[in-house]
Amino acid sequence: MAAETRKRRTNASRDHGKPQSQTLGFAVQAEERPLLDELVDYFGHGNRSAYLRATYRVMKSIMLAEQMRELQAYGQQRTAELGIEPADVPDRIREFLKSKGDG
Repeated sequence: MAAETRKRRTNASRDHGKPQSQTLGFAVQAEERPLLDELVDYFGHGNRSAYLRATYRVMKSIMLAEQMRELQAYGQQRTAELGIEPADVPDRIREFLKSKGDG
């Protein structure tokens, strides 16, 4: 037990509490390599890891936008099925939220 604690303490002091990074491998088609290199140069200043980190926010925002479009389409379909006019939706939401606050 003491040896485990000592080992953990040694590792923590060596990396100064910074999260450990992992090397991941992935394949790129030969014809895509020039595009990857161009993007790495521009967004990652030649560093593939920096480029990948730069893509996180962009790809996350694209994912969220797609999810929001799907939710919006679902909401539009449901309001049409229920015969609710789109112009009435904001008032209905306000009323719903007021009733939730009263309960």
